Order: sequence, then C-alpha cells, then structure tokens
Amino acid sequence: MKFLFFPVALMILLTSCGTAGGKGERADIHTSSDTAVIEFAEYEHDFGQIFAGEKVATIFKFTNTGKAPLILNRVTTSCGCTVTRYSTKPVAPGESGTIEVVFDSGGYNGMQKKTVTVMSNASQPYVFLQIKADVISDKNN
Repeated sequence: MKFLFFPVALMILLTSCGTAGGKGERADIHTSSDTAVIEFAEYEHDFGQIFAGEKVATIFKFTNTGKAPLILNRVTTSCGCTVTRYSTKPVAPGESGTIEVVFDSGGYNGMQKKTVTVMSNASQPYVFLQIKADVISDKNN
C-alpha cells in the first residue's frame, strides 16, 4: 500500500501546480522550453456522406512552433480500416509536415469516427486527431 501512495501523491502535487512564481500566472512550456512543439491546422476532418466501399483520404498539416527539431515517433489508428502515411525525418523549428489518413469504408454503415494518435518528441508527446464519415450502404438512398 505504501508503494502506491508515493506515485499518487506525486501525481497530485504535479497536476495541482499550474502556476508559476506564485503570482497566478500559468507556466507556458511552449515558449519557455527548448523542446519541439507540434501544432495542427485542424484536429478533426469530416468526410460527410460517403458510400460503403469508398476509400477517402485527408491530409493533416502540422507545424513545429518549438525550438528543437520535431520527430514523429509513431502514428497509430483506432481501426485497421484507417491507415496513415507520414515522414519520420525531423521537422525543423518553423517548418511544417503532413500526415495523410486514408479511411476504407468497406463493411461499414452509418456514422463512423476514427482516432489517429500522433506520438512525438514534442512538449505534448501525444496528440489525437479524428476523422468521421457518414457511410451510406446503398447508392440509391
């Protein structure tokens, strides 16, 4: 039991300290650290209505607004029906990159939401993107 107390207490302490200098100002890790910062133009894409069996794609654009090179370590999807393409080359500060997401609607019907998890060396190491589509099973509807 005492082994569990220390990590929990440390976590509470770290998450409750949201101010800097005791003056009620939030610490801004994006501008005060020397890390990479990943910022996306959009975090969600809606394909609208598509027909079952269609493969649709979108490109999520991101920029490294930090002070160090950004490296995408891994990009995963919540479903085998969704695949991604991205570069593993470092993105210099101020530069941009893309993640292509392709959704295969075969075998699906109705509203679909899929999540893409981007893991990187950025100050926020996990970013969640989402795609959605309303899959129609019959082209005559």
